Amino acid sequence: MYDVVIPTVGRSSLPTLLSALAAQDGPLPRRVLVVDDRARPDTALALGVGGTEPLCGRLRVLRSGGKGPAAARNVGWRASSAAGGAGAEWIAFLDDDVVPFPSWAVDLSRDLDGLAPEVGGSCGRIVVPLPAGRRATDWERNVAGLETARWATADLAYRRTVLERVGGFDERFPRAYREDADLALRVVGAGHVIVQGARVVEHPVRPADRWVSVRLQRGNADDPLMRALHGPRWRATSGAPPGRRPWHLATTASLVLAVVAATAGRRRVGGGAALGWAVLTGDFARRRIAPGPRTRDEVVTMLATSLVLPPAATWHWLRGWATLRSRLRAPGPQPIRQQNGLPAAIFFDRDGTLVHDVPYNGDPARVAPVSGAREAVDRVRNLGIPVAVVSNQSGVGRGLIPQAHVDAVNARIEALLGPFAGWFLCPHAPEEGCACRKPQPGLVLRAAHRLGVDPSECVLIGDIGADVQAAHAAGARAILVPTPLTRTEEVALAPEVAPDLASAVESALGLGGRR
Repeated sequence: MYDVVIPTVGRSSLPTLLSALAAQDGPLPRRVLVVDDRARPDTALALGVGGTEPLCGRLRVLRSGGKGPAAARNVGWRASSAAGGAGAEWIAFLDDDVVPFPSWAVDLSRDLDGLAPEVGGSCGRIVVPLPAGRRATDWERNVAGLETARWATADLAYRRTVLERVGGFDERFPRAYREDADLALRVVGAGHVIVQGARVVEHPVRPADRWVSVRLQRGNADDPLMRALHGPRWRATSGAPPGRRPWHLATTASLVLAVVAATAGRRRVGGGAALGWAVLTGDFARRRIAPGPRTRDEVVTMLATSLVLPPAATWHWLRGWATLRSRLRAPGPQPIRQQNGLPAAIFFDRDGTLVHDVPYNGDPARVAPVSGAREAVDRVRNLGIPVAVVSNQSGVGRGLIPQAHVDAVNARIEALLGPFAGWFLCPHAPEEGCACRKPQPGLVLRAAHRLGVDPSECVLIGDIGADVQAAHAAGARAILVPTPLTRTEEVALAPEVAPDLASAVESALGLGGRR
């Protein structure tokens, strides 16, 4: 049993989608929830005149007030959950510009039937028809990228209970760009898997004006938030292409230097910078023109937009960094709160808490778990509570140990202690002043976001004062397990202290006394 949620801003493609749903070969969805995301609609939403009669009684229009596709999808799936009965087991999200194949409903039912409980989502296949007899334009190639995109919500079904657990889409992503990858990373981080289904939708290339590629650069403002929430390797884990940001930064810097140098009368410096800008811009334009149809209009479009696109991408990216703190302070996803009194997740410090502290250890053979570590962590796992590791690893930033060695040590720890729902590491040196190094709250907030839980419902167990401070700064609970290296004043200031890891876990679960 599934419901379909379709966010829309009233595009002309919506009636085509609804007609395709109404004409499906198999059983129709339990409910089709169309979410009107126009800020101030002055006309009724066009749903189509003919061809949608089979959806009568199933189709419902909701309003989300122009807050973006993430908010619109949340309105849809939450309305599905609130509707009468137990609610649909699955929520199938479709974009308003796709056209499901006639067998889509039958194939979706087959895709979802009998999936294991750990499967949290199922992706459909997206096909983009390109014109025959000529090369695709830059815009057409951009849309065709959906065919290989990972976790695109143009056609993606999630279990309703999984959406409730992780809080749905993060409405701090205001546009259709990174919100789908963010949700998928949190679903996977919460211990679920997302599988590929057999159903198919077609995504036609809608008409676009000359400057569409420049407008799309607004999405760069969301990349700093993705990095803050999911770490510096978020592109690799989400399957996002690497992009051209280093080249755009170099192009923009050359342009700015040329202008500043010319203004200051530094002709030689300005000339060199201008030459660098021209070379980089010309190479960018060439790379965009070469695979295309090379018509006069396409070449003019590529030349014009290649002049503007690098500064636009850089501007929006810098704007994202400038507004990052305020966006992080804004409310994130709101999971269903724990009803049984247990924590939503337990985070462990690594060195000195799970394993004996070996400074800047890069040798898996030197990993030695503390007494009772496996039993303590398994105690949490057996209750269905996610466990994760939050650890400062400044040896990477100091140049004392490569990241690969840190990863090898972490793999050895998992081999000894079992799998963790996530590893959240700060590789920066103290002097870098990052927001993730404990006692800053960044690692705890990132872990809570990735697991789809509220930080206030989490517990961090660590061995030094920085662990306690990081937890409290994030709004989480902290339990200190002192070692001979823990300073006396840190023990005195800790609200909760446990003599060993097993006792700390029992206290975190509400089964032990607090000091």
